[in-house]
Amino acid sequence: MEAKATLSNVRISPRKVQIVLDLIRNQSTEKALATLRLTPKAASPILEKLLKSAIANADNNHSMNKDNLYVSECYVTPGPIMKRVMPRAQGRAYRILKRTSHITVVVKEQED
Repeated sequence: MEAKATLSNVRISPRKVQIVLDLIRNQSTEKALATLRLTPKAASPILEKLLKSAIANADNNHSMNKDNLYVSECYVTPGPIMKRVMPRAQGRAYRILKRTSHITVVVKEQED
């Protein structure tokens, strides 16, 4: 049995989220939450809240034991890109891409 939590259109680049997701993949939920609390990255508080949501989904919707959960899979996919313009010298304009992410965290119960 698995429980999932997703977060769509987060205003952070998928590259930056992927670095933090690699730290918590295949970790127990307690260790993953501790890692996220101590990681000084912009994606850490977002992923901490999402992981807590996945744990709550496992507990409330699927009656899993919170103590036996681990992060079985977590991934990020690019969301829609917002295009903006930055004025430059001599009347030019450079395009700025404001990237968004769709993040998914799946937790499973360990078999003893």
